[in-house]
Amino acid sequence: ALFISAPASGQGKTTITASLARLLHRNGKTVRIFKFGPDYLDPQILERGSTTPVVQLDLWMAGEEWCRLELFRAVSKGKADIILIEGAMGLFDGTPSSADLAAKFGIPVVLIMNISAMAQTAAAIAVGLRNYRDDFTMIGVIANYCGSNYHAKLVRDELPDDLPLLAALKRTDAVKLPERHLGLVQPSEMGENFTEQCLIAGADLLEESGILTHIDRLKHVTFHPPSQLIDTTTISSKQLMGITIAIAKDDAFSFTYTANITLLKDMGASICYFSPIHDDSIPLEANALWLPGGYPEVYAKELSGNINMLLSLRSFHKEGNPILAECGGFLYCMETLIDLHDNTWCMTGLIP
Repeated sequence: ALFISAPASGQGKTTITASLARLLHRNGKTVRIFKFGPDYLDPQILERGSTTPVVQLDLWMAGEEWCRLELFRAVSKGKADIILIEGAMGLFDGTPSSADLAAKFGIPVVLIMNISAMAQTAAAIAVGLRNYRDDFTMIGVIANYCGSNYHAKLVRDELPDDLPLLAALKRTDAVKLPERHLGLVQPSEMGENFTEQCLIAGADLLEESGILTHIDRLKHVTFHPPSQLIDTTTISSKQLMGITIAIAKDDAFSFTYTANITLLKDMGASICYFSPIHDDSIPLEANALWLPGGYPEVYAKELSGNINMLLSLRSFHKEGNPILAECGGFLYCMETLIDLHDNTWCMTGLIP
């Protein structure tokens, strides 16, 4: 297992984690990725790298025992050869932080650093972060955005022997994923071929760096089942048996947690998906609706122009069917929405 962290956001954690997963996958490994913290966007990229669903781990939202159970399941049920966990923001940011999760489960940390504007100072920062606390283990550094082999050498020579440079990745646009407000652009918007080519290029860079040698030397981390049983009474009772929940899923609405959908299925619900942008109506079999967050402000024109879907939603609501709307989905339920260019568009009008 490996916990991939950084001094801050914008260092390349998601791209490198997904690329490493792709490299391991094409070398025959079963890889399971987790994302630390309540993130909707990074897991979409990470899933492309590992080819398996990504679950978020958060000690505050879900609790230690639930996190322990998910890690144990990944190995025992998912048969993962290696677990990768991508941290959030900087190593010590937040309460709890990435370092807290790594320390709790004894997962070694690798520090990713964007060294484009520094050299030997990168080593000083890495050593400082490693020594800030003594309850976790940092095993090495990945230098991202290296200008040359000599640039990487300046960092490597300043790092202590017990904190080696595991990989030095050159600057290239071939692995650069576009960003906007809230984070990375969704793979569906970039195009699957673009995302795939980025992951292939990233995996190639990592392989050329020789990182697999270090991965092979990783010490085994044992994940144990929870020390106390998690109450599954409400799950086993199948309270949602016979209920079909339609979930909005397209470029405008995609902010869902895999764990929540799994829970709904465990409780007996059937799940189907629909696109408020492209489809004409809510699925006929649906008797409940979930409108999650996303980017309705980016696709306000398309949402407003799909008159048939607006009418279908209004009819569904008028019939008294339950609707869960959150974040961007809640905005979709308003009468109007102002987009990023100050244009006003009609929405469903479910909430006057």
